Amino acid sequence: MFHVKRIADNRLDVQLSGKLDSDELHVLVDHLMNASTGFTHGRMRYCIHDFDRPSLGALAMELSQVAQLFILIRRFERCAVIADKRWLRIASKIEGALIPGLKIKAFAPDEAQAAEAWLEQP
Repeated sequence: MFHVKRIADNRLDVQLSGKLDSDELHVLVDHLMNASTGFTHGRMRYCIHDFDRPSLGALAMELSQVAQLFILIRRFERCAVIADKRWLRIASKIEGALIPGLKIKAFAPDEAQAAEAWLEQP
């Protein structure tokens, strides 16, 4: 289950929970693409709770949308990931180190205010 909300001309808030299959991941990527149209130097707050690892089909689908994901990533410069599970925070840090031009910082749920402050930094 997910919810994508455009907060401002350069800000998205995303909530994610449960397990994603390939169909849901496809819809999520479409929602993110549509909601971030026109973004430059975008900011995203990604709240993840009670999330299960994606299915193999979802991972395969993500690989099939690499071109679209690169377009999406270039629209953003910062992403704060607020996750209740440690493995998600670690995965976010790794992803942040691997994606040039996108700063990703992970936060625990009790650090939500720090995540907001970090997103607002120039």
